[in-house]
Amino acid sequence: QVQLIETGGGLVQAGGSLRLSCATSGRTFSSYGMGWFRRAPGKEREFVAGINWTGLSSSYADSVKGRFTISRGNAKNTVYLEMNRLKPEDTAVYYCAARRDGSYYRGTNEYDYWGQGTQVTVSS
Repeated sequence: QVQLIETGGGLVQAGGSLRLSCATSGRTFSSYGMGWFRRAPGKEREFVAGINWTGLSSSYADSVKGRFTISRGNAKNTVYLEMNRLKPEDTAVYYCAARRDGSYYRGTNEYDYWGQGTQVTVSS
């Protein structure tokens, strides 16, 4: 059974930091491209960051560029999202997603597996 499990969400004050983790199981995701998405209340799910299977290529939404960093663990089966200088508008449920071909895309329809999400709340 394929699973993506996000952890690390929580409540933080504006300006603070959180580190999200996405652990994979049931399949070797080291060759998969990975992405982080988020859905804020009343909004559609949106791309946050993506990283390819080697970990050498990544991309960010303009709204998080310079504040968030996506990375892969040494075994490449875990993906992280380091979030710094958080803002209230970063409040959302954050999801990780995996794509078989090793690349990443910004579209929500481009991924093969999704996690259940973890809530991030940033207070002002």
